[in-house]
Amino acid sequence: MHQLILKSLADDKAEEVVSIPLAGKSSVADYIVVASGRSSRQVSAIAEHLVQRVAQATGHKARVEGKGVGDWVLIDAGDIVVHIFRPEVRGFYKLEKMWGTDIPDIEIGEPAA
Repeated sequence: MHQLILKSLADDKAEEVVSIPLAGKSSVADYIVVASGRSSRQVSAIAEHLVQRVAQATGHKARVEGKGVGDWVLIDAGDIVVHIFRPEVRGFYKLEKMWGTDIPDIEIGEPAA
């Protein structure tokens, strides 16, 4: 599932993808994935495509919050929680920094070409 999510984000040109492994460190999820889209429209599209791909792969629809506005979309895909932001909103909340201070093994995804 983790690789499917990272591939979906790359396919939709998400930027600055960061994957934070939480297995054994938090009961929230096994991973938190943080990514950016250039605009509200792109953030919403990235989220919609990801939800569709997760549903195709698992048969279950992921829970989604914030897709209508497109500033910050949270996707709960079970063991993986995905946050997709507009850059300004991501810069304000700095989620990966919050998690990264306690978790040294942050994995940064390859930038989308």
